[in-house]
Amino acid sequence: MDAHKQTQRIEVIDLVRGIAVFFMPMAHTLLIYGSSYTQEKSWLGLIVHFFGKWAGIFLILMGFSYTLSKNNSIMSSIKRGVYLLFLGYLMNFLKFIIPDILGILPKSFINENGWEFLSLNKMIYLIFIGDILQLVGISLLILGFIHNYSKKNKYLVLYIAFTVLILTEFLRGTKFKICGIDYVLDLLWGENLNIYFPFFPWFIFILVGMFFGYYFIENEKNKRKTFKLMVYVGIILFFLGGVLFLYNYEFHMRNYFHTGIGGVMYLLGCNLLFFWVSNFLLKKIKLNKKIIEFFFYCSKNITSIYVLQWCLIFWSIGFISYKDNDVKSSLLLMILFTIATFIIHKLTSLLYEKRRRFAKKNKRINLKDKIPTKKLIEKIGMKMMKYIVNRIN
Repeated sequence: MDAHKQTQRIEVIDLVRGIAVFFMPMAHTLLIYGSSYTQEKSWLGLIVHFFGKWAGIFLILMGFSYTLSKNNSIMSSIKRGVYLLFLGYLMNFLKFIIPDILGILPKSFINENGWEFLSLNKMIYLIFIGDILQLVGISLLILGFIHNYSKKNKYLVLYIAFTVLILTEFLRGTKFKICGIDYVLDLLWGENLNIYFPFFPWFIFILVGMFFGYYFIENEKNKRKTFKLMVYVGIILFFLGGVLFLYNYEFHMRNYFHTGIGGVMYLLGCNLLFFWVSNFLLKKIKLNKKIIEFFFYCSKNITSIYVLQWCLIFWSIGFISYKDNDVKSSLLLMILFTIATFIIHKLTSLLYEKRRRFAKKNKRINLKDKIPTKKLIEKIGMKMMKYIVNRIN
């Protein structure tokens, strides 16, 4: 395969992921600051909730990209997994505890959880909330092992995905009533909102992404053939899942974060179709080079942007009415937080790069100062010879 085709492949993945990253602060701003009416019944809430239910696209793209990455060894995956787990809990500390330390965490936020004040136990609870970073971190701990065997047989990831799908219904909510162990079990198959993205069933999205990544490689990185299969699989899953959750909504959908079999199939189908539609539109619409570069920037910095936008949104919670803004106010806040996120991220990136170059330059200068030049060596040598001659005489 030539370099041009490889570049095209990267563009499709990065553009779709970058566009999704760009709209991420808007969805989270509405979640924190929009009133119940704005979130659930207004035209703004309906639009944001429709497009905000696409976390699966990040996971599918993660699985797809993982198969093409050079850093997919077992040890590399484990290191990245541990790092993301640490980052996830650090983000929770920054999101929840810093505002409380500063005294800007509103009573409405605390009372919403049925608490009178934020005790130490409640702080620990907030720090250990499971979000998408925890899911990705846990997934990376085992992805290297799965990739080691499934790269020769792409259907293995589908067998694992099907197993996870079925086991979810049997394992969901299982606990041993042992502190610590129960928390780990919650991360794996929890059913409450202390864990937003339990490993079962969300890991399925990553595995499906890996399958299409292997299919892409096996077919000489043929995008057209890969996306065609995505359409067929997406349509089948969309209708099968739709029929199941219409038949028994409570069992198959529950809530967005803890769906049943039908809900998983439906969301998988939606995300695969969204991926295909995005690729189709990107081929038809000629985007400005600067816009493309911006979305590439978003895709490349997805983790740091994710952490930053959550911190900005929550650190402002003491100055803006919590879940009490109408459509106009919410829309304005969504725009402001989006702009602030990318301006601050860009500024910090530039400062970091400037500092890195300065440190590198200083290091080079220091090394140069420490390493004697030819003339200096000759001068030292002549003085040593003169000293030796004088001692002899």
